[in-house]
Parts: sequence; structure tokens; C-alpha cells
Amino acid sequence: MMSKKRPQQNSAKPRVLLSVPLTPEQKTELVRRAGIKPLSSYARELLFVANDNPQPRRSRKQKDKYQFAATVIAQLGKSDFARSLREIARGARLGIIVITPETDAALREAAAHVSAAAQAAQRVLGVKPR
Repeated sequence: MMSKKRPQQNSAKPRVLLSVPLTPEQKTELVRRAGIKPLSSYARELLFVANDNPQPRRSRKQKDKYQFAATVIAQLGKSDFARSLREIARGARLGIIVITPETDAALREAAAHVSAAAQAAQRVLGVKPR
């Protein structure tokens, strides 16, 4: 039968913590530079430079940008704007809905805005439009 105790790690060297006081501005800048990495990992990379340290791939700002773009695409899909605009256009073609020049311009502008928002979000995410 196995023991229920977890094996203890044998660390030959004790860990030493380093505490550095920072102003709020300094911390904000450090967080920005660290990107998605934890601050401790980023600081360790800067202090102990090695040739095999990979460069950060994405910053937190980029991650937020991707999340926002994904949210925009999800909301556009959920809202069904495109289908609604198509149905209005169909009604106008069939003569069910009377469209004035101002209404026509507003509908075309709305369709262009929806399309532009979707394309911009797809570009940010690297998704090829259909």
C-alpha cells in the first residue's frame, strides 16, 4: 500500500526573494513591458540575460485587443444584424417597405459599418473573411 504523504522536494539551495519598491508608474511600465508573462519571470529574464531567452510574443495590450476583437465578432454574430438588413432590403425590393433616399442611405451606411467592424475584427484575429 502506498503512503498517503506527498513526497517532499529536496531543494539543496534555499529560495531567496528579492523585493524592490516601485512607484505606481514604474509598476505600470513594468507590467506593460512584461506582456503576458508574470512580473517575476520577466524580471528574472532581464537580470539574468541568456542567449536562449525567447522574446515576448504578445503584450497584455495585444491580448486585450484580441479579446476585444473576438467579443466584437461574437456580438455581431449573435445580434443577427446582417440577416435583419438583408430582410429589410428584400422587403424594399418587393415593395413591402417604402424606402426614401434618406432611408436608403442610412441602411447602406449601417450595412457598411457592420461589414467594416466584422472585417476589422477578423484582421486583428488573423481570420480570413468568407
